[in-house]
Amino acid sequence: MKMSEIDLRLDALKNAYQEKTLTPREVVSHLLEKATAYKEHNIFITLLDESDLEPYLSKLEQSDPQSLPMWGVPFVIKDNIDLAGIPTTAACREYTYKAQQSAKVVELLIDAGAIPIGKANMDQFATGLVGTRSPYGVCHNAFDFEMISGGSSSGSAVALALNLCSFSLGTDTAGSGRVPAAFNNLVGLKPTKGLLSSSGLIPAVRSQDVISVFALNAQDAAQVFDVVAQFDEADEFSRELSDLTPPVWNKQPVIGIPDAASLVFDGDKQAQANFEQTVATLRSEGFQLVEVPFADWLDTAKLLYGGAWVAERYVAIEDFIEQHEADMDPTVATIIAGARSLSAADAYKGSYKLQQAQRKTALLWKASGIDCMMTPTTPTIYSIKQLEEQPIEHNSMLGTYTNFMNLLDYAAVAMPTGFRDDQLPCGVTLFAPAGSDKALLQLTDALHGKFVSTSGAKGLPVPAPNSDGFADGRVIPLAVVGAHLSGFPLNQQLIERGATLLEETKTAPKYRFYELNERPILKPGLVKQPEGGESVALEVWAMPKEHLGSFLALIPSPLGLGKVELIDGREVVGFICEPYGIEGAREITETGGWRNWMAQRPQES
Repeated sequence: MKMSEIDLRLDALKNAYQEKTLTPREVVSHLLEKATAYKEHNIFITLLDESDLEPYLSKLEQSDPQSLPMWGVPFVIKDNIDLAGIPTTAACREYTYKAQQSAKVVELLIDAGAIPIGKANMDQFATGLVGTRSPYGVCHNAFDFEMISGGSSSGSAVALALNLCSFSLGTDTAGSGRVPAAFNNLVGLKPTKGLLSSSGLIPAVRSQDVISVFALNAQDAAQVFDVVAQFDEADEFSRELSDLTPPVWNKQPVIGIPDAASLVFDGDKQAQANFEQTVATLRSEGFQLVEVPFADWLDTAKLLYGGAWVAERYVAIEDFIEQHEADMDPTVATIIAGARSLSAADAYKGSYKLQQAQRKTALLWKASGIDCMMTPTTPTIYSIKQLEEQPIEHNSMLGTYTNFMNLLDYAAVAMPTGFRDDQLPCGVTLFAPAGSDKALLQLTDALHGKFVSTSGAKGLPVPAPNSDGFADGRVIPLAVVGAHLSGFPLNQQLIERGATLLEETKTAPKYRFYELNERPILKPGLVKQPEGGESVALEVWAMPKEHLGSFLALIPSPLGLGKVELIDGREVVGFICEPYGIEGAREITETGGWRNWMAQRPQES
């Protein structure tokens, strides 16, 4: 059937399937036909055909659209990630092999109902941030054919930007999942190292690689993340999300930005203006932005290519490069072969430098009081011709704000922030310590629509922010009304368990409030009424779930934890009082809260 652009955003596509206005077979047929119109963009190394796709389609047709979270969702795979029965090339013809089984992440997506459309072009052996280092042709930008697409996950990003899939998989060692996102008006999720299995991935730098996700918006990225962030016993680098410290941010996150002296734009005034306007917009929205001395992050970025980690690129393809160096892209071969001169002593020196950088940046982060950091995703963008003239120098410049991320164990999300005067996309990257993936995506969701109204190059709308889908099960919002409030005697019990203040608010107007007779510490009782009642001031703290049990053990009868209804209708865990506890207690509802009552309470003799 002939059709115009399909809205391939996840929720829109799922609704179309549920309403029977589209079928996966129709969507796939349309996308395969449409892909031929972009042949000169060099997006795909292998585009699956109808016979390749038939097993996926037939299986879906025997199930209900609501039975699987990714039912009928088309996606594209970077060609250093295995798909069973399809060649994997890493953009090197001589290296090609047919994959016997799919990478773990691909397998999880297919099991969830997603349909692989093709294997995407890339910088050879994932060595580059440009999208020009491939024997399958330069992958062209979705907005301007003469500009670079970014790499190394070039085809994955361009396929999504041109509406040939709903999301795509890239990889990210030095920025390969973020640079193409910035250049093609996409959201790029670089997950915490180890949360997505790297089984079935041809490594670039094995200790630093992650499989990344390109999405049209943060809501889509979060849905994909929930499917693929699964522990893999077969991957020695795999990590459990539950083992990582959960982020406990302020209700409106405090955002760090590089100090002015550390900002680099390679003379690109349009890129500089976009970043400055982004900062101004966030300040106008009420965000607190803190300048952080950034030189240590920039120095760390230089370690990835200027230090011993290049040796890992060599180890990944050692046997191949010794026999086929002349068959490789000359720039890629030069970079990887440079590792031959590195020694074990160089590796140790590099590890010491990294350890020092990790300590220094962690101390700076703590001292600044920030929740997350924001930088430009890249200093600038180059034309394909400019890359031909200075392939290594310009590539290095593009990694200024990206190369340090995995070395310092951050999660990161690249987010579009508008268009330059030449109509090319611009963007920033938000990053925070390992395990902050969902928090960063939720912040991206809240901010994305303030800068652009559409995603990719085909005008698909950026959805309104929606907090659903971003909850972090490792953290529980906890409402406190009395002695645990900030500045009161028991507040330390929260702080020593890693809890962080989220907000000051009130209950719904459904409560009566009392000073209990219990001593020696004065404490209140909050009792919900079947009708009537008033609002009572409280604080909501983010409590790591693992510490909730030890906190509960400290709470004396008649108090306990239950559901407290907030003034905006939300329900959170909080202090409640059993009705018998208020016998003989002093009612203080009219004061509006414990802090007010303690300020006016008569002193006891």
